[in-house]
Amino acid sequence: MNIKPLGDRVLVKPIKEEEVTKSGIVLPDTVDKEKKMEGEVVAVGPGKILDSGERAKMEVKVGDKVIFEKWGGEEVKMGKEEYKILSAEKILAIVE
Repeated sequence: MNIKPLGDRVLVKPIKEEEVTKSGIVLPDTVDKEKKMEGEVVAVGPGKILDSGERAKMEVKVGDKVIFEKWGGEEVKMGKEEYKILSAEKILAIVE
């Protein structure tokens, strides 16, 4: 099953990194932590339709590493993988 975002939406796979304390203890995902805001773009919609009838160009592309708003978008689970579907305006930056 594939997910194809519509309009100006973007499918992002959040990057899960193990958090290690200063003393070297690895905190598992089960520990209540602040949501990560970094991920990799997996799919991009065609762009928002402007008043002129043309589509706006998307600023991100598949493979971009991005920073997005903590609580933006919808969480989607496919198999064991978790993704977020975000509006392009919820993406704050591209990490280069």
